Amino acid sequence: MDGKPSNSPNSFIDQMVVPGDVVLDLSSMANQTIKLGGGLRQESDAISVMKAGKLKFSRPNKYWVESSQKRYVPCVEDTVLGIVVDSKAENFLVDIKGPALAFLPVLAFEGGTRRNIPKFEVGSLLYVRVVKASAGMNPELSCTDASGKAAEFGLLKDGYMFETSTGLSRMLLSSPTCPVLEGLGKKLSFEIAVGLNGRVWVNAGSPSTVILVANAIMNSESLSNTKQKIMVEKLLQKFQ
Repeated sequence: MDGKPSNSPNSFIDQMVVPGDVVLDLSSMANQTIKLGGGLRQESDAISVMKAGKLKFSRPNKYWVESSQKRYVPCVEDTVLGIVVDSKAENFLVDIKGPALAFLPVLAFEGGTRRNIPKFEVGSLLYVRVVKASAGMNPELSCTDASGKAAEFGLLKDGYMFETSTGLSRMLLSSPTCPVLEGLGKKLSFEIAVGLNGRVWVNAGSPSTVILVANAIMNSESLSNTKQKIMVEKLLQKFQ
């Protein structure tokens, strides 16, 4: 790519892009609304790349640059796993692996009122949604979906949390289901929560199942789909 705007971003989807590449010209997209995720920025009518990676698209209208990295850059509507580090009168302070701590308002829960403020101990693990994120400001979180319902958000009890790269997290959340989770799910019963910030939580009826699932996930990042399937089959054979 040479930095020239494109009228069709489809040719760039799933392709490697680098900072400075212009992947979309908004002047050619009258009456269309798009959402920009991490790694992209708007300059007038041009959407340009801020970090190297693959340009990704999810329906109906979201674009982002996917790269495998340890550091997480918060983006609105990301679902993440956060660790409570402190509580104030108005907010919980939460570590989401970003450049700054995030705020979780004490009322950002389904039916939240002053009379039913949740109590979280320092170290509590939460599955939350990023609702505000901008440079130079602490991100803001919520324990509800866009309609105000708790949905799957909230406290994650028991289980085991481990950290991965952001690229592996996105692979685990991809559709169709990635081979490692599909293979494990056919033979084992477990719960899993994946944050786009590179954190994964697993819970199951036995510690051995939790260990097997966690090891399979951590071993899968550099493997092709076929090798993921083979790896899972070998682990399950030893487990039985």
